[in-house]
Amino acid sequence: MLESDAVLDKAISLKSAGKPFALVTVVRCESPASARPGAKAVVEPDGTIQGWIGGGCAQPAVIKVAKQALADGRPRLIRISPERSEALEAGIVAFGMTCHSGGTLDIFIDPVVARPALLIIGASPAAQALCGLATRVGFAVTAAFPGASREMFPDAERIMDSLELRDPATVLPAFVVVSTQGKRDEAGLEAALGTGCDYIAFIASDRKAMKLRQYLQERGHDAARVQAIVSPAGIDIGARTPEEIALSVLAGVVKARRTDDVAGATAIGHTPPERAGETPEPQARQGTPAVAIDPVCGMSVAIGSAEYRAMHAGTIYYFCCAHCQHSFEKDPSRYLEAVREAQ
Repeated sequence: MLESDAVLDKAISLKSAGKPFALVTVVRCESPASARPGAKAVVEPDGTIQGWIGGGCAQPAVIKVAKQALADGRPRLIRISPERSEALEAGIVAFGMTCHSGGTLDIFIDPVVARPALLIIGASPAAQALCGLATRVGFAVTAAFPGASREMFPDAERIMDSLELRDPATVLPAFVVVSTQGKRDEAGLEAALGTGCDYIAFIASDRKAMKLRQYLQERGHDAARVQAIVSPAGIDIGARTPEEIALSVLAGVVKARRTDDVAGATAIGHTPPERAGETPEPQARQGTPAVAIDPVCGMSVAIGSAEYRAMHAGTIYYFCCAHCQHSFEKDPSRYLEAVREAQ
């Protein structure tokens, strides 16, 4: 078990490495409970948990909600209690507990999401203006172009006086904007494609972009990726000055980022909290493990790693703990009737 100082050291290490995590803190408890107020843990995106915030019933709920919080960047306050009240204070997500401890825990889950990386290729006035704006909006900016300097990009986290960007250990951008303004446009676009980034925007006219797309395809680049380059870049606001163009381009990047956030939250399963009595049928989502609902307490259970299960009338049911399994095996009809009434 990691002490609070060790948990905080782990959080600092992850933050320094630019890796997302959720910092979990027990803020209130009612005995009997194994955790105490102030107990902390760190949860990583894959569900790895380090620290101690409670036992068998608490950890699955915390990991589930931490993944949701990391998907949308919003903190949560959850209550894990044997008494599931419908009249909770606003903002508290309830989870049932049927473990032997029987206590109540209020746990705050705070996501710490790494700043999205933006690579700006080019040293045009619009590129320089974009660097300053993007940094203030919350992006980690790398500027790259032969001759690029700290004087040109004072707000960038990194300056690369080169277009040799194919080494993934060097550049791992979430977004790329090419703003070469007629200086090595072809090389800049090829460098952008070489990063493997899905979102590439090119500040240029329709006519120029069309000719360069043709050039890139003739050079053997994947046609689908070339056609996916966003150009003209940004959102049409009638921009004319470099600063206005940068604002337009950044608006387009932010729109793409937030659209991806919504898709990511859906993929991870950002849905309203489970209630006892929901269907026990497994619900599989692409890219995530299939889950079932514990018919006793209503908690989500990952089928692939479920330790507790029981067969009844030809159907397998999954449970968060041995206590739920034993309760179900004693009187399956009681819990299945509750399921049918809730449907």
